[in-house]
Amino acid sequence: MNLDTQSLQPIINFIWAVADDILINKYLENQYQDVILPMTVLRRLDLALEPTKEKVLETYEQFKEKIDNLSGLLTSEDHGSGLAFYNTSPYTMKKLLDDPKNIDANFEDYLNGFSDNVQDIISKFKFRNQLEVFEETGITFSLIEKFCSPKVELSPKKISPMAMGYMFEDLIRRFNEKTNAAAGRHFTPREIIELMTHLVYLPVKDKIQQGTYLVYDPCAGSGAMLTMSKKYATDPDGEIQSKAAFHLYGQENTGEMYATCKSDMLLKGEDPDKIKFGSTLSKYGFDPNLKFNFMLTNPPYGTSWKEDIKELNVGTAKKVEITDTRFNLKIKNFKGELEERCLTSKSDDGQLMFMLHMLSKMKSPEDGGSRIASVHNGSALFTGNPGGSESGIRQYILENDFLECIVALPKDMFYNTGILTYVWILSNVKESRRKGKVQLIDATSLYQKMRKPLGDKRVELTNEHISIIEDLFFKFEENEYSKIYDNDDFGFYQITVHQPEKDKNGVIIKDKKGNPKPDKELKDTENVPMTESIDEYFTSEVLPFAPDAWYDKKKMKVGFEIPITKYFYRYDELRSVSEITKDIINLEKETEGLLKEIIE
Repeated sequence: MNLDTQSLQPIINFIWAVADDILINKYLENQYQDVILPMTVLRRLDLALEPTKEKVLETYEQFKEKIDNLSGLLTSEDHGSGLAFYNTSPYTMKKLLDDPKNIDANFEDYLNGFSDNVQDIISKFKFRNQLEVFEETGITFSLIEKFCSPKVELSPKKISPMAMGYMFEDLIRRFNEKTNAAAGRHFTPREIIELMTHLVYLPVKDKIQQGTYLVYDPCAGSGAMLTMSKKYATDPDGEIQSKAAFHLYGQENTGEMYATCKSDMLLKGEDPDKIKFGSTLSKYGFDPNLKFNFMLTNPPYGTSWKEDIKELNVGTAKKVEITDTRFNLKIKNFKGELEERCLTSKSDDGQLMFMLHMLSKMKSPEDGGSRIASVHNGSALFTGNPGGSESGIRQYILENDFLECIVALPKDMFYNTGILTYVWILSNVKESRRKGKVQLIDATSLYQKMRKPLGDKRVELTNEHISIIEDLFFKFEENEYSKIYDNDDFGFYQITVHQPEKDKNGVIIKDKKGNPKPDKELKDTENVPMTESIDEYFTSEVLPFAPDAWYDKKKMKVGFEIPITKYFYRYDELRSVSEITKDIINLEKETEGLLKEIIE
């Protein structure tokens, strides 16, 4: 069932108003989120610990002088919080309000009482940097009082991790809009995550009712992909709890999102140590040999990864190489021979690098294989020249038969961009009917307009739309919305076409060997579909227009692109001249006398 985001708006609006009520004239607008986001997380953790507060304090006082490491005891069901974290300070947020004169010192004591895993969250928020400003401006009491208001209901029992993730993303979106900050990431609407989880898990639903499975998101964000994937893994309605065990792994390089993700993992009873901080591409946080059964992500689009390249570079100043095995892969040259190439995008868009990263983390088919869902913008489908990295990555994916399906989503689905986006589904254990094939699904017309836009998000997928897309995927048949192609249909050979240089009399100029000298001004390229003969294509498509032309058979390049919009192009018949003329005449009649009225 889709998350009712509209029901969360009153809480979000109240939290948003706190910034303008309390922080105005104390902070710059672009600093508001440095206070509001960690305070929201802390209040959420505070409410989760409230029911067991006295029990934790009793245990702490009883054993603090007897046992060096109390962590296991203070998180236990019998003697502690029953959660993966705790707080040994005598204060709760509400109790801090009982002593206004000492609230700054007490608040610091309260923060210091949290367990180490929460200290990591506080640190990534850089929240302690704010305490001096709180004290100097005298806002500590007012700020805590606001977050303890019954209007801010943040208890985990009432606001799920999925809902909390949405609230955080909506707040960050608002902060970005208020300060005209360019968001490098596009937070994934919950209905898209639901669709992704269904397409990843449901094809193997019967096989994963029992056992242990590892789930991974290399761009974890708020953790919604991970928590929702577990929810929908074995039941499309997310209501029947599975007997299978799903362990959630994620990595995130943005401090506030990492902190948010880790806090919700704590509240959800997941292992917070399986969430790592840092850039996945250059500072991968897990054992390089660790493989995952399922991977879901929404990598940042149009975000430079030049800093990651610097981290990965090794070699001399003259020859710099990237030796990471995730990016050095074998693909075919134009002769059909496998050759190893470093498939690292030199552009400012590293989204396909995350795809390669996930492919390197797939379990072998002998161990059950892996399934992947990843959201990308259109550039992942076609950018990059033949022989370049982006094209090479697509080539690697298709030559190894990893790509199952691409779903084209409607415009205006995301909170901070109206661009078209696409869900890629990949697997190294394709069912037999899908082997050597790629399914393209056009879901651009499947949407419902929202009553009230959320940023740039103006449309949404309903449960019915998700069911339609799933039905198209599982039927694996061609129709108006579903097309099926062979892997090679997306490949082509780029040939260089030459025409002879001629003198002013039209005579062909020859070189010393007696061969026609190519005219540099007439040099051109042709993309020959991989499914066609190059010679036959050249004879039918080039020679009729340039009889003296030839192509270089030693310098051909291989290219791969997936121009999905071309495959679903629908011709709209132009209106007849008579119809247009009739409309013009009617328009003239409607405006007749208007100019006269204006002049008079």
